[in-house]
Amino acid sequence: PDMYPGNCWAFKGSQGYLVVRLSMKIYPTAFTVEHIPKTLSPTGNITSAPRNFSVYGLDDEYQEEGKLLGEYVYDQEGEPLQMFPVMEENEDAFQIVELRIFSNWGHAEYTCLYRFRVHGRPA
Repeated sequence: PDMYPGNCWAFKGSQGYLVVRLSMKIYPTAFTVEHIPKTLSPTGNITSAPRNFSVYGLDDEYQEEGKLLGEYVYDQEGEPLQMFPVMEENEDAFQIVELRIFSNWGHAEYTCLYRFRVHGRPA
């Protein structure tokens, strides 16, 4: 609910995934990922921020391979809130979206995700 250091969804290591059920089916247009800025970090760095990630649209939560909507890089030198447009051609609407994080910016123990948002048009 807030952006204080440590108030994140942390998972062990540098790889993980998150599946989100939206309130309605949408045609996704963009995603935002938010992390605290370096200036708020007690260590002065944000090595626990996600780095390489992809987003998929799923037909149901049990689907193993969804429709790839894009592959992205969160820039640790950029703004804390970064928007990523859907990169892959897609005609489908989704109510379930999967965020797969493949790496972080160097933290050996965990990765922190502060906010992930899905933007789009109602189906």
